[in-house]
Amino acid sequence: MTAPSTLDAGRAAAADRRWADAVEFLSRVDADGGLAASDLELLSTAALLRGEAAIAKDAGERAYSAHVAASDSVSAARVAGWLALELVELGDFSGSVTWSARAMRIASSLDDPVTVAFVRMGPAVAQLGSGNAMESRRTFEDVLGVAERHGDPELEANALLGRGKSLIELGEVASAFAGYDRAMRATAEGGAGPVSTGVISCALISDALMARDLGRAEAWIDLLDAWCRAQPSLVTFSGQRHALRASLQLAHGEWDDAAVSVELALARFRAGDFRAAYGAPFAAAELQRLRGSFHAAEASYRRAAESGWEPQPGLALLHLAAGRIDVAQAEIRRNAAGDDLFTRRFVLPALAEIELAAGDVEAARGALAELREASGAMPTPMLDAIVVATGARVRLVDGDAEGALGAARDAAGRFLAIGARYERARMLAVAGRALLAVGDRAGAHAAFRVARETFEALGADPDVSELDDLSGARAEGRLTAREVEVLRLVSTGLTNRGIAERLSLSEKTVARHLSNIFAKLGLASRAAATAYAYEHGFV
Repeated sequence: MTAPSTLDAGRAAAADRRWADAVEFLSRVDADGGLAASDLELLSTAALLRGEAAIAKDAGERAYSAHVAASDSVSAARVAGWLALELVELGDFSGSVTWSARAMRIASSLDDPVTVAFVRMGPAVAQLGSGNAMESRRTFEDVLGVAERHGDPELEANALLGRGKSLIELGEVASAFAGYDRAMRATAEGGAGPVSTGVISCALISDALMARDLGRAEAWIDLLDAWCRAQPSLVTFSGQRHALRASLQLAHGEWDDAAVSVELALARFRAGDFRAAYGAPFAAAELQRLRGSFHAAEASYRRAAESGWEPQPGLALLHLAAGRIDVAQAEIRRNAAGDDLFTRRFVLPALAEIELAAGDVEAARGALAELREASGAMPTPMLDAIVVATGARVRLVDGDAEGALGAARDAAGRFLAIGARYERARMLAVAGRALLAVGDRAGAHAAFRVARETFEALGADPDVSELDDLSGARAEGRLTAREVEVLRLVSTGLTNRGIAERLSLSEKTVARHLSNIFAKLGLASRAAATAYAYEHGFV
């Protein structure tokens, strides 16, 4: 027999949220057949939070059976209801439906309104997933009413999440986020259990980022960070937390910090955070794309897609950056056509940009008009700036250089105010192009110079190369860090393809770097570049 102290240690560890210890101690007792139903529930929760999904599912199923054997219908229904929700998180939708049916069958004979309301959560999630947002909204509102009347903050927070998701599908974004504020307050005040807190926090932050609501996203990520740090052995949610932080850092132009967050997210994903299956590789792909590591970015986007979620609009923008415009246009059109209104609003700026690159100005105008209308559902400073920026791009290609200049300067100011360094630099580049179009070369080159400084500081190599093409800048003898890498590899005799593979870049980007090197250094051949590299200590 396992000593009672081991069971007490497991219970104490769970109470203190020392999840690794809880799994270890409770598993020891379980191996000796000594866990009661309530302790099996503890083991299930601790294992889920450690990323050990199989153990969590097995312990939960055995807890359910033990409650049924003891004729404890209320506990059996609640465990079945939790299993239904947790299996959704694990991607086992058919299993979720099965457990929802069991929970509903047991609850139908109960005189316990809170339990009856809770087990309706699983079917409501299924309604939402099947596209019946109106019906799921009604169900979640019914559950919310029960939670409010009976003072159950965890059920209330979960119902607010579900109702918010339904409202977003129905286009009522502002109402959804008003409820999200309440849900986040409930989790911050400790009103929800650890699994609910993690699920709700990550879902709300993800939606805030998609809504371009950087203020909410930052405040909520700070809360999630603090919650995760208080549980050092937490695995589940820990990778997703870093991936969400990386997305915010990318938006703010904090790319070096984002690189650290990406590595942490990937490490926690490898350690068992199944919830980071999409977010960790997607965040990595976004940074790789922006910095010109196109081969690595494509591989990361593909890994993100293995989770079942489409890595858009990032993958389409990668095709655009690599010069595969037809592929980019086909992908973004297909993706946008199948998106719900909320996701489509997130994709529309990329759709407009790609349509412009493909020469379909009319389609870009349509995307801009739709974006302007959709932004009214819940405007934010970032979204407003993106709308103005998209308008500047459309006006420039449409031949309205003066209008494009005014809009680009307006957007650049807006991006500066919210700390979006990269987007501001991109708008300065658009302003420079508009200035060239109206004949102000001095003003254009001044705008290009400021934009270039930001791009170089961030490591946005594709933008630096594009800017060089636009400005004709030569900056005699001044190489970027990436150009130095390319020069060194040229001196080893590698071809453009070999350099591209070594640096995870496209051959087109390598060719641009090499062209810039030749121009800056006054060289005419690879042999001359090799000689220069040896003569000046680059190798």
